[in-house]
Amino acid sequence: MLKSFAKILKPALFSAAAALLVASATSPASAQEVLNLKLGHIQSEQDLWQFGAQKFKEELEARSNGTITLTIYPNSTLGGDRDLVEGMQMGTVDFGLIAGVLGNFAPSIQLLELPYLFKSQEEFNKVIQGPIGEEIAANVLKNANVRILDWWERGSREVTSNKPINGIEDLKGLKIRVPEIPAMVTTWRAIGANPTPMAWSEVYTGLEQHVIEAQENPIPFIYGGRINEVQKYLAMTDHKYEYVTLTMSELRWNQLTPEQQKIVVEAAAAATKAENEAVRTQTAEMLKKMVDGGMQVTHPDTAPIAAAAVGAHEAFATKVDSDLYNRILKELGR
Repeated sequence: MLKSFAKILKPALFSAAAALLVASATSPASAQEVLNLKLGHIQSEQDLWQFGAQKFKEELEARSNGTITLTIYPNSTLGGDRDLVEGMQMGTVDFGLIAGVLGNFAPSIQLLELPYLFKSQEEFNKVIQGPIGEEIAANVLKNANVRILDWWERGSREVTSNKPINGIEDLKGLKIRVPEIPAMVTTWRAIGANPTPMAWSEVYTGLEQHVIEAQENPIPFIYGGRINEVQKYLAMTDHKYEYVTLTMSELRWNQLTPEQQKIVVEAAAAATKAENEAVRTQTAEMLKKMVDGGMQVTHPDTAPIAAAAVGAHEAFATKVDSDLYNRILKELGR
């Protein structure tokens, strides 16, 4: 009786095991096969950075058939810009949306942070989309061990303040928050302001508590950060044509297969296209909403401001990379 039962049981167990093997071979990738990646940035979920990051996530996951997933951490959840770069260097963060703070790790990129170096978005794009941009990206990779996948547009930087700004005299002594970027500190000091480096996560509270009197950023950043709630005036200074890099940990990049690297590059390109289009189409709408909410816009005479800023460029470039600075000027026909 027992022997007979065993004869029946063994084929049944074998069939079940075989079925399990077949199912696992033909089913979607298991949890062990899925690559889970992290992207951090300092802005809110309402900002266009989050829109671009979400697009990157969608493209990564679709192009990899779900074998690559991306979790997005906005609002400085993984730290400020410097923390994100250091996280990518250590391999604890895979992707970051990083702007000028990269200059603290790779000095040459600081030249892009000089206010009034570029007179239009087209001038800026001409430089970063060409050989100079490739050289800067290579310098970042070499010195910071992070890889620039692409450059996202952000629009021009403007100034918000507690008082109307109509000219350079209104900037004298103004305690203005700037990013932790030496080029910005140097140039705003040359303009006559009192630049105060501060992490973005502290800016809203700093303005609300009058620790600082002003700040400067692109319209989408101002809108996404709700700066219009704590500042009444917006001066259209157009002092800098802004970017953010979609950047990746080189440690993580080197762990990817060639096929995975190809997916990352293609997803980054698709996200960049969507982000840039959103900036171009939505900036005016965001400005209108802030104006409708009570923000007052001024159009200061920027010629004296620009002259003061440009006067500080060469001395700063000498400390960073004079040759690269002069090649940028040549590329711009100056």
